[in-house]
Amino acid sequence: MANVLIVDDEKNIRAHLATWVEGLGHRVECAADGAAALAALERTGFDVVLSDIRMPGMSGLELLREVRRRQPAALCVLMTAYATVPGAVEAMREGAYDYLVKPFDLDEVSLLLERVLEVGRLRRENEELRRAVEQPALLESSSPAMRRILETARQAADSDATILLGGESGTGKNVLAAAIHAWSPRREGPLAVVSCAALSEHLLESELFGHVKGAFTGAWKDHVGRLESASGGTVFLDEVGELPLDLQAKLLRFLDERRFERVGAAETRQADVRIVAATNRDLRAEVAGGRFRQDLFYRLDVIEMRLPALRERREDLPALIEHLLRQLGARHRRPGVALEPAARAALLSHDWPGNVRELVNALERALVLASGPTLRAEDLPDHVLAPPAAAAPPPSSLDELEREHVQRVMAESATLEEAAARLGINPTTLWRKRKRWGL
Repeated sequence: MANVLIVDDEKNIRAHLATWVEGLGHRVECAADGAAALAALERTGFDVVLSDIRMPGMSGLELLREVRRRQPAALCVLMTAYATVPGAVEAMREGAYDYLVKPFDLDEVSLLLERVLEVGRLRRENEELRRAVEQPALLESSSPAMRRILETARQAADSDATILLGGESGTGKNVLAAAIHAWSPRREGPLAVVSCAALSEHLLESELFGHVKGAFTGAWKDHVGRLESASGGTVFLDEVGELPLDLQAKLLRFLDERRFERVGAAETRQADVRIVAATNRDLRAEVAGGRFRQDLFYRLDVIEMRLPALRERREDLPALIEHLLRQLGARHRRPGVALEPAARAALLSHDWPGNVRELVNALERALVLASGPTLRAEDLPDHVLAPPAAAAPPPSSLDELEREHVQRVMAESATLEEAAARLGINPTTLWRKRKRWGL
């Protein structure tokens, strides 16, 4: 859900547009002119501003300049009934993300809003990645395993080889991807982030490869994809294991030839980008289950690095906790906050299944709720304070060990055939084992 400001001197347009945008699940505020819009900007932060260009008093372009000065993160879309090429160029030069030509279709508004909000999310993500690279504590480690990964990443950064980052969610794959870009000869070029899990297949294809006007409903003008716009830089494919099979084939062709076509176009284009991909899935198992192309896996898996979970690098916890406390304290205007010994002990003994992301959330919650200059154990989330679950007794025999392993693989597999492939046996043998064990 986003905060959207609609500015138009025509009441019917304001009301109609506001009803539609609210129906999409967003919060909406309306203003009849630039002065009312500026008053709204003083009260609330907005993700998107939809503004008419021609209004009495302050024009849409003048309002755009004020929005960019007061709320630089807000994305502006200008509306006009007098669309001209020079007008569009001026709007873009002033910082507008896009423009709508009146009368417009409301479905067009929906598609544009979806794209604007995704761009805003990606900008925030890129900014977070940039800040992360500038924070050395996130890229330093006392763990031998993590230090080997960082050494490999620095060596690999000098090349254009495709890199595949694995590991659990929250282990910092996005931070390392940004670091690889910053360490590479492409550092002066753009770093584009594409979240393969956040977009529908239709939008993801357009985001990657671009589209031409008229390619599908709502494609009212050409759109340059991330692969093309990041030429000379790096494209980070986050959660690449979520790519639909049709898009996997198109990505494979791009990796092989560096050539592609925009959606709806016949013209073949080229892009010079370095690909870094990340996934928290076991892509080998996905290949065995038929959900990920084997040829694409080997094309991505030129240099593979698996980031260790936080529980596997406990020696980094003390420095990481101190770094995050300083960072969060500055963000929430609580500098100098300290940890009491009981709280520190709880943080150091927790297993952190959510890894660094869970640690950040726990510290942020504690810092916001703490009443004094010291974070106490009771300020931490309950699950951090809970004692670790007792370990299950070890299997008493090889047969029991095999049964538990087969049962676990079957639970993680979509079909019997997939489970058999992961176990390295044929489906008939697996069927017999299931019957013998009553699974």
